[in-house]
Amino acid sequence: MSLGSNGNLKFFFSSLLRSFVFAYEGIVSAIKNERNLKIHLVIAVGVIIAGFIFSLSALEWVAVIVAIGGMLSLELLNTAIERIVDLVTDDFHPLAKQAKDAAAGAVLIYAVMSAIIGLIVFVPKILNFL
Repeated sequence: MSLGSNGNLKFFFSSLLRSFVFAYEGIVSAIKNERNLKIHLVIAVGVIIAGFIFSLSALEWVAVIVAIGGMLSLELLNTAIERIVDLVTDDFHPLAKQAKDAAAGAVLIYAVMSAIIGLIVFVPKILNFL
């Protein structure tokens, strides 16, 4: 797409802004409606507070931010998959169950990885504090 003319530039930025608004609306909707996302957000806030208390290094912050961002993103994807499956069928179907279970499994794997990252980052700091 050429951004040379003023009309195209306006359309480009208007379209870009709308995409951010839609993304924001999706995040807010998921926070309002998804218990697990709320739990992940509370844990994320706790981890961030702990990060400031224990003065994480830049590399430790990177690991924590990647863990938190990945966890929240994966939870949003899981929610999207669940909604799509529910939209397609109200009936029990083995493939629908497999899709939902696989998405939930991906969240579980990342949650365990995030917890391990948290242990690697925070346990030595807690032990030094004690």
